[in-house]
Amino acid sequence: MIGSIRPIALFLLLASCSSLPLTAQYLDPAQILNPAPDSWPTYSGDYSGRRFSSLKQIDRADVKDLSLAWSARVYAGPASHGDVETIVGGVGDNEFDNRPRIGGAILLVGGVLYATAPDNAWALDARDGHEIWHYYWKTKGGTHIGNRGVGMWKNWVYMETPDDYLVCLDARTGKERWHKQIASFAEQYFSTMAPVVIGNHLLVGTGDDLDEPGFLQSLDPDTGELQWRFYTVPMKPGDPGLDTWRNLDAASHGGGNVWVPGSYDPETHFYIFGTGNPTAAYTSQMRGPGDNLFTCSLIAVNVDTGKMAWYFQTSPHDTHDYDSAQTPVLVNGKFDGKPRKLVLTLSRNGFYFTLDRVTGEHLVTAKAADTVNWDQGIDKRGEPVRNPAKDFDIGGALVSPSNGGVVNWPPPAYSPQTGLFYAPTKHSYSMYYLATLDPRGAMGLGGKDEKSLGSMGSNITAINYQTGKIVWEHRYPGVADYGIGPGLLTTAGKLLFAGDGGGNLVAYDITDGKPLWHSRIGVSNAPETYMLDGHQYVLVAAGDMVYAFRRN
Repeated sequence: MIGSIRPIALFLLLASCSSLPLTAQYLDPAQILNPAPDSWPTYSGDYSGRRFSSLKQIDRADVKDLSLAWSARVYAGPASHGDVETIVGGVGDNEFDNRPRIGGAILLVGGVLYATAPDNAWALDARDGHEIWHYYWKTKGGTHIGNRGVGMWKNWVYMETPDDYLVCLDARTGKERWHKQIASFAEQYFSTMAPVVIGNHLLVGTGDDLDEPGFLQSLDPDTGELQWRFYTVPMKPGDPGLDTWRNLDAASHGGGNVWVPGSYDPETHFYIFGTGNPTAAYTSQMRGPGDNLFTCSLIAVNVDTGKMAWYFQTSPHDTHDYDSAQTPVLVNGKFDGKPRKLVLTLSRNGFYFTLDRVTGEHLVTAKAADTVNWDQGIDKRGEPVRNPAKDFDIGGALVSPSNGGVVNWPPPAYSPQTGLFYAPTKHSYSMYYLATLDPRGAMGLGGKDEKSLGSMGSNITAINYQTGKIVWEHRYPGVADYGIGPGLLTTAGKLLFAGDGGGNLVAYDITDGKPLWHSRIGVSNAPETYMLDGHQYVLVAAGDMVYAFRRN
């Protein structure tokens, strides 16, 4: 039975919470290895990328009793609102104070929630949603496409800005401690990634749609000083992968940006993350005929040294902007009847992969949508083989998926209770037309026209990682092009929480995708959950609003 919102009287909630002090806003990075149920201390909740919570106070039997515990609106820009004074920093003269949209992770540490939108960070009380502090960054400008959240280390929180700075704030007050430039604004990098803290390493990445190299950086979380930088494309003679490019100039301007957080395996010290498309994205003549390593790849680096341990390319010689920028999922499970350490990912190009996360060995490759048609099979490495007939053509080429992908960056989830990998997916077709052969017009994302032919539906897709086969799909109702949902959460209550195409927060049965409860609020980020004062909360953002649900 589908439920509806039944708000708890706010004055009763405030009365019950007013005497409960906030716990210390301090995060030992070792706690991220085994997070407490009253925390969500990093982008995916823990390092595994599974987005699975062991909480089960809310389960399939009583999820129908969820109701609104509290809601809070956040305000962007330099002006102060209410009793909380906005702290203003930044190096630019531009102010973007339009209505904010929270699209990334919201951290929870010590009873405090930390949320972001471009140029803005907020601290909210996790019990009633009241604002504790607001920080605003005056920007040079740049692409304000979104912000995926903060990272935290001890008393400090870290936020990337669209004009390529990393800002360190006091978690208790919101006051700025320092800021460091992490990429060149003049080269049109823009920074949206949620920083990831691993021990004494603060990992940051950036995006760029022009012709610059992608890289991952590790900084000292105390000082912001550079520890190491890993380039995702060859940068000098002799670098691995150079033979897959036309020449060094093409490689060193070849893209492969790192703009979505990865996952971390503490046993191997490998940080495993995805890279973006090569540049130019669509007209590949200047790149040469090779695979263009290490773009559109899953890469494992040693977090202490920044050295690559292995890679697997999900889209060799990509010509459709099929980034592999999805957070991978780390699983200890069985494969062929034997225990194995695995990494799971579903790529934007519509292919699902299971790999050995210690060696990078390919185990499973499978299509996650029947519509996918850009390939001509799978090679002996388990990598899809591009079909040149599906490249952009003067007469047009019918291609699936569209450049937005079967999946995009919103996070997938996994449940150890079912052994299933879950992702928000979309089935789509577009006509792609070659617009120019002039390399100046084909820089970055140029050189083509794309005409959408509509969607074949948006879904939640559940995949068996041992076979790559789809176990079930729940298609969102209607015929509108809903795009790709905002991400998923699974819980030990055998529930999967997601935002659907109609703006509903929905709880599904994890075993078969049956919807059990919903609330129509307009979800804009992946749901999260936590336990405070004996109550399990489900937290989600909807534009400039944050909503917390719990049982009566």
